[in-house]
Amino acid sequence: MKKYVMIMKIQRYITVSFLGVAMILESNRIQKDIPIPLYYQLKELILSEIKNGNYPGGSMIPTESEICSFFHISRTTVRQAITELVQEGHLYRVKSKGTFVAIKPINQDFIQKLESFDEQIRRSGSIPSTEILELSRRTADNKVAEKLNLTEGDPVIYLYRKRFADNRPIVLVETFLPYDKCSFLLTQDLKQTPLYQLLSSSTDTEIYFIKRLVEAVEANANDEKLMGIKRGKPIQYFESVGCNSVGAPIEFSIARYRGDYNQFEVTLFLKNK
Repeated sequence: MKKYVMIMKIQRYITVSFLGVAMILESNRIQKDIPIPLYYQLKELILSEIKNGNYPGGSMIPTESEICSFFHISRTTVRQAITELVQEGHLYRVKSKGTFVAIKPINQDFIQKLESFDEQIRRSGSIPSTEILELSRRTADNKVAEKLNLTEGDPVIYLYRKRFADNRPIVLVETFLPYDKCSFLLTQDLKQTPLYQLLSSSTDTEIYFIKRLVEAVEANANDEKLMGIKRGKPIQYFESVGCNSVGAPIEFSIARYRGDYNQFEVTLFLKNK
């Protein structure tokens, strides 16, 4: 009886896996009587399903053995197709686990635009969300005081957020604001209402321009814990100072973006001669 149950489980796994392969060619088949290499046909079909969203980022594709059996093609053919997709960045392999669809980085241009995180992410075609890790009153250390034109020890609002795109954590943001101007934020729902929207309620706190510093750093233990990126992997590090209409600093933020989930776009114009 136990042996029968085990066989049934194996058969069920193979059936489910083959359904995944069948989805690739539900309306198409690899054609062996045309002069297009088999590996290339397979590669294009898998790529088509990835682009159509049938294999979302992070999902595992069927094994080489399953694809071979389903299409009745050699392992060499399958391996060549998958290897090229890996080299082109569409797939990635995890030792002893399988081959997975690469997660497409979110293309962001907030370096050159003044808008909220939610607006940026929605424009990229994803759904934004935010988790508030901390909202409290603190005293400014030397660096925060310098950035906000305060005296060390002055009170500030501290806001720590983990931000998501399609439920994927992509950035950790620490924000400091002068307490005397922004204490009202302690009673606001910053999970639902964008910070810049709340700040724009007064001309004294509305952000008119931002200065940003960008550099590449390595992921630390906190990044690994909160965003699931391995320690030592690339992090895109931003320091931003947002100023009001008269140039007074209102916001100092430190953002740590996952390097594998984000890419940043900058448009430059040739100076008129």
